[in-house]
Amino acid sequence: MNKIPKLGLWVAIVIAAFVVCAVGALFIAAPSLDFRAVWSDPYYRHVTKFSFYQAFLSTVLSVGLAIPVAHALSRRQFRGKALLLKLFSATLVLPVLVGVFGILAIYGNSGLLASVLAYADSPLPFSIYGLNGILLAHVFFNLPYASRLLLQALETVPVEQHRLSAHLGMNGWQKFKWVELPRLRQQLPHVCGLVFMLCFTSFATVMALGGGPKSTTIELAIYQAIKFDFDLQAGALLALWQMLLCGALALGIQRLAKPLAVHAGGAVNLRDKSYDTKASKLWDGCWIALVCLLVLPPLAMVVLSGLNAQALNVLADSRYWLALWSSMKVAMLSASMALSAGIAILMTSRALRLRHRNSQADHVELLGTIILVTPGLVITTGLFLLLRSITDAFSHAFIVVVVVNALMALPYVIKTLSQPMLHIAQQYQFLCPSLGMVGLQKFWLVEWRALRKPFATAFALSFMLSMGDLSAIALFGSQEFRTLPLYLFQLLGSYQMESAAVVSLTLLIFSVSCFVVVEKLFRVKESQVPRRASKRKEKYAQS
Repeated sequence: MNKIPKLGLWVAIVIAAFVVCAVGALFIAAPSLDFRAVWSDPYYRHVTKFSFYQAFLSTVLSVGLAIPVAHALSRRQFRGKALLLKLFSATLVLPVLVGVFGILAIYGNSGLLASVLAYADSPLPFSIYGLNGILLAHVFFNLPYASRLLLQALETVPVEQHRLSAHLGMNGWQKFKWVELPRLRQQLPHVCGLVFMLCFTSFATVMALGGGPKSTTIELAIYQAIKFDFDLQAGALLALWQMLLCGALALGIQRLAKPLAVHAGGAVNLRDKSYDTKASKLWDGCWIALVCLLVLPPLAMVVLSGLNAQALNVLADSRYWLALWSSMKVAMLSASMALSAGIAILMTSRALRLRHRNSQADHVELLGTIILVTPGLVITTGLFLLLRSITDAFSHAFIVVVVVNALMALPYVIKTLSQPMLHIAQQYQFLCPSLGMVGLQKFWLVEWRALRKPFATAFALSFMLSMGDLSAIALFGSQEFRTLPLYLFQLLGSYQMESAAVVSLTLLIFSVSCFVVVEKLFRVKESQVPRRASKRKEKYAQS
């Protein structure tokens, strides 16, 4: 049996050391570590309460509305459903400021809704800035993805249970209560925990739509303390306070979330007259229409608003091209680093799993996903303080932004590739040694050809996340170095809405087209795999 690859272990150790150094810089900057000082300060106490409050409301709205949406999607088939579900999966990694701009274009003070109400001499009944806008944006990003996860849980209901409920004459409510709700209850803690953590650590959304000190989260307070007030003690103490809260939340979520039982599910649509009535069709249609009205108009407005008279002026501006070039470099390098590190870690962890050392494999993968407990802005803050004591922190801004974005994308790479890489290793663990294929030769001839699509998906996810990230560049950005998200945020802050629309459209195009281009490239080459694989097999058989 082959030796366990050590590269993944060393990569995981380097990542852990990197995070420890960043957190250690926070400890040095905040030697007292008196968290009572955070709670005794009225402003920081308000910031902590608001972080929990907005995350709780966002989770209730997102997951609460996702339940009937997922239930409706599980019972109905219609044209465009597959495309809609793909769009639901992409909203989580959609560049945040693109979604924020689309929401402003619809619900903003000068948005589409305000323009329609102006014809009736009626003012906009609410303000998009503050808690209203934060909740709306969080629901826009998290409701579709939560619906997708709950739909997957409903699709695991065995076919026999669908048939039995129809045979027993259950109506729609009875079937939901006794057959489908138990499946949803298994998945709900996991979905609620994921959405709560995403909303609790939200940065770009609150930064763009927050209504001042009244609507500020801990992460935004860290940014303000360091970037504007240059209060390193307060920034470090708040960063450690957030890391402590995130760690407690992650442990609580892990205890609540239980793994789903695996059964032969079926996406069947048994049209029994006892529950498939006109009222149920209308009910399901209303929920599907509601989620479409929430997700599709902001994205459509991004496209329509971006085609304006300022397009040529923006495209002729050197600042735009410099920001685009910086974004492309950061996204490409971050995605490459995340993919390489993820593959190395998973090659080590799967070798441990093949030897039934699952606990050690879990620890190796946990080091790779440590960024889930330590938010990106906390790492960025620690690195800022660490570099500041050694050299000019802003002179190393590019490297820091690339590394932090790679760390933030690494959990997505690990979650995307863990099962496919393990399955391919289980399938060929005896055949490859018998043919003399080891190391890079085995990786190129077997794994690369079998796992092209998962590799492409992981790279595309990492690219999109890095292309649209604002948390790292917000602290290290300057006039000399800024990415498209930072440039877009600056345009929104100066109310240059038409120019911001153009930048938002290009950011959306470059991010989403990454999926399309990668998918087409790998689809073309995939047809050549069987023929090449057969030739390789004949060659090795002859030898």
